[in-house]
Amino acid sequence: MKDYLIIGKIGGAHGVRGEVKIQPLTDDVRRFSTLKECMILDEREHLKDTLTVKSARIDETRTLLKFDGIDDRDEVGKLTGYYIAVSRENAVKLPEGRFFIADLIGLCVMDSVRGELGRIKDVINAGASDIIIVSRKGKNELLIPYLKSVVTNVDLDKGVMDVTLPEGLYEIYE
Repeated sequence: MKDYLIIGKIGGAHGVRGEVKIQPLTDDVRRFSTLKECMILDEREHLKDTLTVKSARIDETRTLLKFDGIDDRDEVGKLTGYYIAVSRENAVKLPEGRFFIADLIGLCVMDSVRGELGRIKDVINAGASDIIIVSRKGKNELLIPYLKSVVTNVDLDKGVMDVTLPEGLYEIYE
């Protein structure tokens, strides 16, 4: 398990005074308004810098951050495309039974009837519910709704997600 969580990606400069456009990679964009310090990671997730957030502006269409010491477009340009991450200690606290997507990726998915189905490749938001993408060797990926009626248990320590697939779902992918 990584000791950090990626919450956004730097999209470029906004204006000429060093404000940064952020592509949020988090469920709750409001979390940027309380962000004090963050890590800047390159595309391989190597730490490039740790920056202090001076201010944040969030509206319906955009998320903008201003970092201490980043005062013009050229300095922002050097950060464009990099990720913003927070340490787990500074991550938003999740309610019981909720998990960070980063922690679910790689878990072994076990069906109550068929046994091991594969490993979680990703989790995507599909409106009404999240969808678990399960990678299977030599077979099509399996898409499973992340619903309480389907996901019966998640054990991060053991690296397992237990599911009971709805009738007919497995057959669609075979």
